[in-house]
Amino acid sequence: MDLRAKYGDQQLEHIIDQAMIYQCACPAQVARLMLALREVNAYEQMCLSRDDAPLRETHHLIANATEEAHARLQECLDCVMDLEGWDKSLMTMPEALRKLQGQELRRWLDGRRSGNEGR
Repeated sequence: MDLRAKYGDQQLEHIIDQAMIYQCACPAQVARLMLALREVNAYEQMCLSRDDAPLRETHHLIANATEEAHARLQECLDCVMDLEGWDKSLMTMPEALRKLQGQELRRWLDGRRSGNEGR
């Protein structure tokens, strides 16, 4: 796999976990896409590793596309984490953003309780 991964699978999964805990899905969406691209790329590499790989050009095309998309999403995730102030060593969401997400969740719940459905 030639994806030049800056973030390991466990780090991406931790970002996704943070999203589940703090209801902040945007960075998690990018992390999920990166994990999916890694799976597709690994599959294409397996197909290319066979001596008799039929449709070799197809597998190269797909592998190259996953590598390009992964690189773009990795840059995007890096920028998002910088913009939001994530701790990249621990892959944790900043306290201010966690509080904001908690406030949004409480507001939504209060709206549901009052019958406004969060409007």
